Amino acid sequence: MNDNHPAGQGPTRPLTVADVLALPVLAAGQPQVVTGVPQLDRPVRWVHITELTDPASFLKGGELVLTTGMPLPEDTVGVRRYVDELADIGAAALVIELVRRYHRPPDALVDACRLRGLPLVTLAKDVNFLEVTQVVHALLLGNQAEAMRRTQHIHEAFTALTLRGAGPEDVVRAAAEMSGRTVVLENLVHQALICEPSGTTVEKALADWEQRSRATGPGDNTATRGPENWLTTPVEYQGERWGRVAMLPSRMEEPAFGPEDITVLERTAMTLTVARLIHPTPWEHTAHRNALRDLVEQRHHSPADARTRCAALGLPAQGGTFVGVLVDLRTGQGEAEPETRLLQELRTAGIPALVGELAPGRLGILLALRAPQLWRPVVERLAGTALGMAPQAVVSVGSEVTDLFDTARSFREAAHITEATPLGQPLPPDRSFHELSDIGLRRLLHALREDTRIQEYTERQLGRLIEHDTQHGTDLLTTLRHYLDAAGNKTTAARRGGLSRETMYQRLRTIERLLARDLESGEQRTELHVALTALDVVRTH
Repeated sequence: MNDNHPAGQGPTRPLTVADVLALPVLAAGQPQVVTGVPQLDRPVRWVHITELTDPASFLKGGELVLTTGMPLPEDTVGVRRYVDELADIGAAALVIELVRRYHRPPDALVDACRLRGLPLVTLAKDVNFLEVTQVVHALLLGNQAEAMRRTQHIHEAFTALTLRGAGPEDVVRAAAEMSGRTVVLENLVHQALICEPSGTTVEKALADWEQRSRATGPGDNTATRGPENWLTTPVEYQGERWGRVAMLPSRMEEPAFGPEDITVLERTAMTLTVARLIHPTPWEHTAHRNALRDLVEQRHHSPADARTRCAALGLPAQGGTFVGVLVDLRTGQGEAEPETRLLQELRTAGIPALVGELAPGRLGILLALRAPQLWRPVVERLAGTALGMAPQAVVSVGSEVTDLFDTARSFREAAHITEATPLGQPLPPDRSFHELSDIGLRRLLHALREDTRIQEYTERQLGRLIEHDTQHGTDLLTTLRHYLDAAGNKTTAARRGGLSRETMYQRLRTIERLLARDLESGEQRTELHVALTALDVVRTH
């Protein structure tokens, strides 16, 4: 096999019919499997070219039989006998070229192969049969040397991962790529922390994970276990066990794991041990972070995929409600302690949740609630803990949703609230967190303060007035502020500014002239009030 072939699917395992059909030398003939698709995993022991009417007498079993179809009997009985002899001897498959004698496979041949479960493959184009035998036989004969080379490659690959300080995700991903199998890292309570699928989907790989994992049973060494024949090995250090890594067969009927699979899995466990010692972040935190980021950014392939991933982490994914909470520490850097403390607080309260860092200094918390649980007391408790650790923190909560896949919306709302909350914003009198109803005009404009459209609007509305004050030493902007704050009441505005009514009227006329606005218009006063509030926000921040 070439260097890119996955470990565990290379020549240390029997070369299958499917493997041979995928080789470029045969693929050039445009092979089409007519019968026996389920038998394409049959091992190929040899390749035999024949133009005899009784090729089985020269076979020992496991051969891929190549023929141009020239010697095939004319009669149905003869065709059946031909196929029966191949099937009885254990031929791996029959490959017939549709170039010389036939341009479509005879019905009698198709029926006979289907009846005996013998894979029948047709070639639409001419293929050099001798070259096929040379390529396949070279692969088979080089099996032992290739196995040794690949084992060395496995060791070198995992050593390289260790030397560059690879994290657990990189290690598990490498194991899946080298083995061609699905690889899962789980903790001691059978929660799937990292899953790298191969030949399947995450949804299928992790479905009912905890139940299936517990049925697999424990073990102190590398072995195939459980009703699904998982290959598992523990991950531990100096007697302390942290979890285990499992390699899943692609299909229930797939052959047993080979020596290379065992090597890959054991080196995976060793490399994970080193990664755990190097990286201080617990695996559970990493798993929660990845799951939350996938939900927030909607990187899942489907809602079912999202539910399966979260359920494998111990989060009830159906039948309840979900709330997205953000804790912005306002420190600009990640800290492990708040993440750990908040998760512990939720576990103490018996609330299933995912807690993870979504960005430096910003933690995401996904609450999974069951009736009659209410989210407000839970968030209040979380906010109290967060503010106790970081008094400047801002805790924001999004809307309650009933579908796990919709939690992205809840987190988006929480993010909007956080962005609309300036540093030092006082808390509502009745709670320690912020929600959508708290966002008024000033906080909305605060969230949009860097938007050039807001800046351009502010300048267009007030620019000429600001320039006049600057050039003439006046303070018409303050006069306008008093007038707008008084909802257009000139007497109140004059009193607030310490001005006579005549002076106030004069200044208002000047403002109208400079801005080309009618201050008696409620709509235009609203526009100016928005612009003035935006100016305050931009200047403050």
